[in-house]
Amino acid sequence: MSDTLTLTGLVATQPTHLVTGDGLSITSFRLASNQRRYDRAQQKWVDGITNWYTVTTFRQLATNVIASVHKGQRIVVTGRLKVRDWSTDDKKGTSIELDAEALGHDLSWGTATFTRSAAAAVAEDDELAAGEAAAVEPHGEAGGDAGGEAGGEAGGEAGVAPEQETVATPF
Repeated sequence: MSDTLTLTGLVATQPTHLVTGDGLSITSFRLASNQRRYDRAQQKWVDGITNWYTVTTFRQLATNVIASVHKGQRIVVTGRLKVRDWSTDDKKGTSIELDAEALGHDLSWGTATFTRSAAAAVAEDDELAAGEAAAVEPHGEAGGDAGGEAGGEAGGEAGVAPEQETVATPF
């Protein structure tokens, strides 16, 4: 069983990227995450204990991370938690790893500009085309009503010309 966890923190090492012999893209880095609290007795903010994680990304996310994330940046990452015990001849320890499913900059600390990757654009276009093909029923009954009446009314109310198509993008 693996737990899904969302972390915020500081990228502590420059991300490293490799591509396996099978063509699998992998990027990993260390993440430092600590909590701050206000100490009323000292009347100042104090840092709590720092937790350290190894974050690993795969496939397109790995490619996007190596191009976008750098040491010292604040990020938010969601993924599957893995806790592993390890030992060498003279040391023992526990590593805490996060296999990332989603990752981005923490906008509480700064701003970002988003650029969709070419691979993501192709995948999204394929998904939209598949969704449009699945939405059309025989004889155009359901597709015609939804696109004609609802789309026309919504388009008219919003000031969209009838020949323009309005596409809702799920975020």
